[in-house]
Amino acid sequence: MKQESIDFALNRSPNLSNEIDRIKKENDSMQIELRHLRGEDITSLQYKELMAIEDALENGLASVRARQMDVVDMARKNTKMLEEDNKQLNFFLNQQHIALENAREQMDHGYQRGRDYNSQMPFAFRVQPMQPNLQERM
Repeated sequence: MKQESIDFALNRSPNLSNEIDRIKKENDSMQIELRHLRGEDITSLQYKELMAIEDALENGLASVRARQMDVVDMARKNTKMLEEDNKQLNFFLNQQHIALENAREQMDHGYQRGRDYNSQMPFAFRVQPMQPNLQERM
């Protein structure tokens, strides 16, 4: 059924039939050219055709190498940026570690020196001398 409708459409429109034939020929030509670029069926080619294929392959190779260098350069830039970020983060982490160690040392030394704990305790819990001679005179 489908083939009949296609045939009917082709018979009614000769321009469509001509366009389909042209596209088929173009497709065949491209497939032959692709085989030649792959190195298949090149024994029948003339010298000029072989030179044209060689030029096309060299141009393609040059563009591939240029793109490869772009990718390598971008990777180097990204690596350098990541290394800089890593240095900054390590510096920040080291500063935080030093600050933490200093705070820890200050706390440890403060308790070992017998710091005035009265300033840390509420007034109600401070020990008051009971005898009058031990109290300070004003």
